[in-house]
Amino acid sequence: MRFRVESPPERRPAEPASKQAATAARPARIRRPRLAARAVAVGYLLPPAIALAVAILAWEAWVRAVGVPVYIVPAPSAVIARLAGDFGFFALHGGITLAEALAGFALGAGVAFIGATLMAHSRFLERSLLPIAVLVKVTPIVAVAPLFVIWFGFGSLPKVLIASLITFFPVLVNAMIGLRAVNPGALDIFRSLHASRTETYLKLRLPSSLPYLFAAFRISIPLSVIGAVVGEWFSGDRGLGSVIIVAHNNLDMPTLFSAILVLAFLGIALTILTAYAERKALFWHDSTIGF
Repeated sequence: MRFRVESPPERRPAEPASKQAATAARPARIRRPRLAARAVAVGYLLPPAIALAVAILAWEAWVRAVGVPVYIVPAPSAVIARLAGDFGFFALHGGITLAEALAGFALGAGVAFIGATLMAHSRFLERSLLPIAVLVKVTPIVAVAPLFVIWFGFGSLPKVLIASLITFFPVLVNAMIGLRAVNPGALDIFRSLHASRTETYLKLRLPSSLPYLFAAFRISIPLSVIGAVVGEWFSGDRGLGSVIIVAHNNLDMPTLFSAILVLAFLGIALTILTAYAERKALFWHDSTIGF
């Protein structure tokens, strides 16, 4: 008599009771983070928006109730009407100021980062160059701007240089501190592996300095806009700085306040873009958790 040994049937994983329920649960998992992100965005944007709206309404009510002349303080409605009525004019001059500010920031930050790299690797260079950087920092920009006009003419170069001067020192100090603020344990590992100075710099010091650099960028990028405007006060017929000067001389307060409003928008937009780039580049760092 022969016996047949049959293998036990394979056990398959239990399927969900309803495929519709399973497929309906998937979008819920995707929607929850999106809804949470939207709630966080609303939580950040709603309070300042309400405060700004209340301030504008109070300003409008005060101007109308007291009867303040438009050549002293214009009403917000007059400013918005002036800005909307000639939006292309303000967009053109705002774009010029923005280009000068970004060029100045790139120049100042680049020179500052090179100087910080040299000083971070040499105490002698730090003692030699840091007093000169402090001298540049404490020199009033208003005093230097007319000299730049005499030396470099009335083009865009003096405005770019002024913007680079005002952004130079914060990037220099933060970059130098960041390049030195490395984990001692990680540095010992690199030394035990006989890593070169270039490898240590690119793979350890540079990533460690990124949080400090972005902190400096948050300060320096809005300052570059201020530097470009100061340069336009002395050396230009283009840009928002020249618009402010001409409007002030003509007592054209709606135009002056419109230019200031565009400058505020540029500063806020650049700050938001910097924060977004920081969150994307430093997703691994503790400073961006919950931001």
